[in-house]
Amino acid sequence: MTPDVEGLIRFYKSPLGWLTRHYIREQVSALAGDVTGLRILGLGFATPYLRGALKGAERVLAFMPARQGASAWPREGPSHTVLCDPLELPLTDAAVDLVIIIHGLEHVPDAEDMMRELWRVCAPNARLVIAVPKRRGLWAGIDNTPLGFGYPYSRGQMDQLLRAHSFTPEAWRDCIFFPPVKSGPILRSARLIERTGRLFGPTLSSVMCVKAKKEQFPAVARRKKAERAQEEPALAPQTARMKV
Repeated sequence: MTPDVEGLIRFYKSPLGWLTRHYIREQVSALAGDVTGLRILGLGFATPYLRGALKGAERVLAFMPARQGASAWPREGPSHTVLCDPLELPLTDAAVDLVIIIHGLEHVPDAEDMMRELWRVCAPNARLVIAVPKRRGLWAGIDNTPLGFGYPYSRGQMDQLLRAHSFTPEAWRDCIFFPPVKSGPILRSARLIERTGRLFGPTLSSVMCVKAKKEQFPAVARRKKAERAQEEPALAPQTARMKV
């Protein structure tokens, strides 16, 4: 199940969502590094993490999956958002230097096909920065936030997925140690909980962030769209239903 764009917007406007964005953005920004002059793609619902790149980057695009829906971003000026199929990105080969994926990888029906498509649109030596819910994380088991939906990953699963599709992991970060509750005392203590949790390592964290570099040759050939449609009947054309 994929959270819709309105639910994601409501979440990030809430106090719990604001804290979540703050701590994930901290790690994503550290992994992304200097983005001056880069062509950046945000995939999934990455817009809460892209604003800092608007000034220095050559261009910033925000691609949102059709199942999720899209919202105009940024609030001022022309919109940078595109509604698309994440397995068929409307970009030429080697079009971007940095891809930031948040609320994206865990929701696609075929993560392997998405990785092949990402390899295609990434320029030589481009980087991916991905944030996903952790398989054993507290947030993945509770569905009152967007991080409770989709397919969570362990570090081993993510490492294997990246390497199998010619992306080499370069750095790992963990965050979100506080529980997904809206209680005032918990929210006020989030900073202390986050700092304390880091002392115990990644075991207690709920979100995993990784930076990976594109390798020169693809490990797996990309499948054609017709082949995917045959394996995934849900994506094949369906008969229209009349209103009752």
